[in-house]
Amino acid sequence: MANAIRALAMDAVQKANSGHPGMPMGMAEIAVALWSKHLRHNPANSRWINRDRFVISNGHGSMLQYALLHLAGYDLSMDEIRNFRQLHSKTPGHPEYEITEGVETTTGPLGQGISNAVGMALAEKLLAAEFNKPDFTVVDHHTYVFLGDGCLMEGISHETCSLAGTLRLSKLIALYDDNGISIDGKVDGWFTDDTPKRFESYGWNVIRNVDGHDVAAVDAAIASAKTADRPTLICCKTVIGKGAPNMQGSDKVHGAALGDKEIAATRQAIGWDYPPFEIPADVYQAWDAKEAGRAVEGEWNKLFAAYSERYPREAGELQRRMKGELPGNLDAAMDAYIAACLEKKETIATRKASQNAIQALALVLPEFLGGSADLTGSNLTNWKECVAVRSEQAGNHINYGVREFGMSAIMNGIALHGGYLPFGATFLTFSDYSRNALRMAALMKIRSLFVFTHDSIGLGEDGPTHQSVEHISSLRLIPNLDNWRPCDTVESAVAWREAVKRRNGPSTLIFSRQNLPYMERDAQQVGDIARGGYVLRDAADAKAAIIATGSEVELAVKAAEALAQQGVAVRVVSMPSTDVFDRQDAAYKASVLPKGLPRVAVEAGVTDFWYKYVGLEGKVVGIDTFGESAPAGVLFKHFGFTTENVVAAVKSVLA
Repeated sequence: MANAIRALAMDAVQKANSGHPGMPMGMAEIAVALWSKHLRHNPANSRWINRDRFVISNGHGSMLQYALLHLAGYDLSMDEIRNFRQLHSKTPGHPEYEITEGVETTTGPLGQGISNAVGMALAEKLLAAEFNKPDFTVVDHHTYVFLGDGCLMEGISHETCSLAGTLRLSKLIALYDDNGISIDGKVDGWFTDDTPKRFESYGWNVIRNVDGHDVAAVDAAIASAKTADRPTLICCKTVIGKGAPNMQGSDKVHGAALGDKEIAATRQAIGWDYPPFEIPADVYQAWDAKEAGRAVEGEWNKLFAAYSERYPREAGELQRRMKGELPGNLDAAMDAYIAACLEKKETIATRKASQNAIQALALVLPEFLGGSADLTGSNLTNWKECVAVRSEQAGNHINYGVREFGMSAIMNGIALHGGYLPFGATFLTFSDYSRNALRMAALMKIRSLFVFTHDSIGLGEDGPTHQSVEHISSLRLIPNLDNWRPCDTVESAVAWREAVKRRNGPSTLIFSRQNLPYMERDAQQVGDIARGGYVLRDAADAKAAIIATGSEVELAVKAAEALAQQGVAVRVVSMPSTDVFDRQDAAYKASVLPKGLPRVAVEAGVTDFWYKYVGLEGKVVGIDTFGESAPAGVLFKHFGFTTENVVAAVKSVLA
């Protein structure tokens, strides 16, 4: 069984002349122990609610996962194995969510797989506390992770594994491929951590010195881990590229094809007498998990049927949430909330407007799972009824600690697991720490909601280290990420509603620290907010358009009023989401920004992004330096965010 993995890995990498054979060959027996003796899954239904989750955090070893899926009976043909790393195949260079049946998350950026797994294990624990009954344990599964030295060197592993230990995620079991080799060679020149002690200090159960090539030893370690009351790290001593007689144990086998000569020698060394991509029937039979999968899911289905009779409300709710469906009363609740915002006309910070929207949503969204990276009182992501998640207490609000990257990757794992709609917050300037997890969420098209407050030089006295300048524009460059920067309570409510309802990707919600005034609108304008950009103030025979977002919308309106007094008619366009606006049909976009109408953009950030809207002949009032430490009002004046400066910019495009 192990040698089948070795053969498929080395043959696929050789055919592609690209890939990483060392990890699959080195972890083959570990895979045999887990997949043949412990993993509860059904190849015929890769979305079974109560399946165990399996994550390869060292995602460069993707051929291990593809070999396992093929051999176990998933919808992954040998033709796809032959097409490893080829265009449009189901076997890309790194595992990709929703490309390959049975892949739970996209991995490759090291450390994020184990971090996603922490989120999956946390979701399982919280769902179990919410839906299990004394006589019905309907949520009961493990999350297993394969990881290597690279994952443990990445800083994110410290963030997330520390939190996993604190929260005592006992259904999380990580199997560490301790082979002492990375791309540059033997890791003892740059990685001498005492990994077992490190994880023990996190509060993990650690099983040391397991022979990773002894199936029985790995089997026993997993069995022991399943009895622990905390997450477990199983330290498996392995040889990278095990079986390749001249290359095993060296960096040469990490990330390149073995070559025909070494592959022939490997076949002889391991006694594999079959041509490339041929698996004997008895090996297929040993690996086949279809019958066992049908049986284990069948037993659970019987349990769930009985649970549904006894607890129909809970059963329906669990199924709805695992499907990602939203409650039927969501739209009505948000319509009522938006109507209340229109009536109150509040002048408040949009971070406070966000909290008010969260409060309204939480009343109708039991799957809402919020949090903050140690800034709850500043980000305002809590609500009246929220309950803090603790090791001994289930809840719906997570204190992530100062772990921005870890928070974002854990959120992705929660979203991937299903059952919850996660959102987490930090200051916008620290979105840099979170960046690769945001990118992975967008790549996977999952429903993670990233809240960023303190969005500009309006932060004030904390100075340039905390004042965002380039961040909003750079977030807009990430494909499939919707970014919202609303200007008041109404736009904030619509932004939250649209982010929650989005089914095919993540969103950021970007809010101010300082108070922003309420903007008057009619019903049509309120409806058009959801289109990302709309005409907020119009004028007959407008000579120019001012485009603005967030806190600068007020400035645009004031400039338009000043210009009107001087006989210059100007249209004001509020564009809370350029991403959403860009997806509108050509006719709508032209109705908002007619061709030939001179344009000025105003945003307290870098200017380059906005030339796509104003053209080279247009003007952008922005900031292309870092900020300063001073009160917000002083800074806005210092950097030219004044009515007079915007008026001058409009006049310059009309000259």
